[in-house]
Amino acid sequence: MAEASTVIFRSTLLPSMFSQNHHLPYSKPFRTKTLNSPSQIRCSISTTDTPFTAVDRIPWGCEVDSVENAEALQKWLSGSGLPPQKMRIEKVDVGERGLVANNNIRKGEKLLFVPPSLVISADSVWSCPEAGKVLKRNSVPDWPLLATYLISEASQMSSSRWSNYISALPRQPYSLLYWTRSELDRYLEASQIRERAIERSNDVIGTYNDLKLRIFSKHPDLFPEEVFNMETFRWSFGILFSRLVRLPSMDGKVALVPWADMLNHSCEVETYLDYDKSSEGIVFTTGRPYQPGEQVFISYGKKSNGELLLSYGFVPKEGTNPSDSAELSLSLKKSDKCYKEKMEALMKYGLSGSQCFPLQVTGWSVEMMAYAYLVVSPPSMLNQFDKMAAAASNKTGTKKDIRYPDLDEQALQFILDSCEASIAKYSKFLQASGSMDLDVTSPKQLNRRLFLKQLAVDLCNSERRILYRAQYILRRRLRDIRSGELRALKIFDGFRNLFK
Repeated sequence: MAEASTVIFRSTLLPSMFSQNHHLPYSKPFRTKTLNSPSQIRCSISTTDTPFTAVDRIPWGCEVDSVENAEALQKWLSGSGLPPQKMRIEKVDVGERGLVANNNIRKGEKLLFVPPSLVISADSVWSCPEAGKVLKRNSVPDWPLLATYLISEASQMSSSRWSNYISALPRQPYSLLYWTRSELDRYLEASQIRERAIERSNDVIGTYNDLKLRIFSKHPDLFPEEVFNMETFRWSFGILFSRLVRLPSMDGKVALVPWADMLNHSCEVETYLDYDKSSEGIVFTTGRPYQPGEQVFISYGKKSNGELLLSYGFVPKEGTNPSDSAELSLSLKKSDKCYKEKMEALMKYGLSGSQCFPLQVTGWSVEMMAYAYLVVSPPSMLNQFDKMAAAASNKTGTKKDIRYPDLDEQALQFILDSCEASIAKYSKFLQASGSMDLDVTSPKQLNRRLFLKQLAVDLCNSERRILYRAQYILRRRLRDIRSGELRALKIFDGFRNLFK
């Protein structure tokens, strides 16, 4: 899954443009740092500056374009209960490998029918039962549990029931988890996705260290470090980020669905995986017809280009993703006379003095506007700070668009200034990218750096395009406000002259 070539967002212009769709099957990244907490072009983050080569350190899996291992997987699945398929695995133009139609497929037709017995979830049986019992006894959440399960089953090689599936998984998943910190700083310096990639990498490292401290070190016979280490966890989380799905009809269960995860993403389709009670299998319903030999696509969800790069390692062609957005950072100035009071209001609702909000081509979010109102509001509006912060966090319980007409011009100008500062960062990077010194001597490393740079250029071009559009809308809105004020002033002056 996520093998197509070349990453929660809302907006106001003024209605909401996007709200979380809880029916989408693709699950969100985990946010667990401790075990006691509540439970196209692509590339496959190391926080070190030493390039990580999973191929050299992961003894299982295959090259990302391997068709042979995937064909062996299909044979094993068929022998294990997978019904005859209308699709086959092939090397494809969009992605290294994908599923193509064997014969004519009608629009609205159900495909796959993977039985639950061939799905990997938190309930799956372990080849090493003692290891599973230890993790469940310590109440390990689903994400780290599944990550550990994958490594455990992979280490069992042919003794594991899932050996054919694991052999068909990429040895180095496409993920920003495999970018070094210096590569993130260099290539994604203009994009807010850089911060999210660093946060995700730190989450993975923190989760592994927590498992190691609390469980692995106490059971070295079950979790030897030569198998359960940072390299193998980076691999397993890379697999989960790019392949794990959420199945609404199975109470939101997260799972890996072998064979189904060979489907590539297209921004033009809106079909998702889910459990079908009538057929008792995991299916998806086609949104368009397919001819024999044509690649069949699925949707990974309504995600921006940055989110697709973050989890799946590819960037769609500029202008082809209707769900694309760019994150804009807004910041409260410490010189603000009410800095302390505004920070208290923000912190009350889980916000900070520097907050990112999504921009889409068609507008911006009510949360962003509320945050801007708070930033520009004068001391006389102290009693409104709490209401503004609540609206900026969307924790009011309703999607209410608060309005302060007297602050509109200042708030929009503040957003425009932030937008133009962000555009300048993108333009600086894109101008420098053509002459960027890649500083490598190995041909293999040179190809990798060129590859990462092209991904970054594609992402920055798509995000800057959205910022340019927002800049245009903001300037027009400000012009309308100011021309309206000018007309009102002229009318007032006219009335005043009548009484002279």
